Amino acid sequence: QVQLVESGGGLVQPGGSLRLSCAASGFTFSMAGMSWVRQVPGKGLEWVSGINSVGSGTRYADSVNGRFTISRDNAKNTLYLQMNSLKPEDTAVYYCARGGRYDYHSWGQGTQVTVSS
Repeated sequence: QVQLVESGGGLVQPGGSLRLSCAASGFTFSMAGMSWVRQVPGKGLEWVSGINSVGSGTRYADSVNGRFTISRDNAKNTLYLQMNSLKPEDTAVYYCARGGRYDYHSWGQGTQVTVSS
């Protein structure tokens, strides 16, 4: 079965950085487009970034473009999200998901990111 395990979240001050990781199993990771999505309590899921199966194409939501970088290591079945210049409004639970911006599914348990001074 599909399993996605996110890690790397935590508490960081505004302007700081974090790197999230997502270990994938149960499907052919190297053939799957992947995304990061996030959720603030009381709100729906927000797509943040996506990457194609080979890592040559990436997309970002306007709110994170220029600050976040998505990448993947298909040899390790792992997806990453480098987050720089973090803002309080980036506070959310972050999930990795299988699929692209409009068809993502099968997300993991999430990792909490809190940006606060």
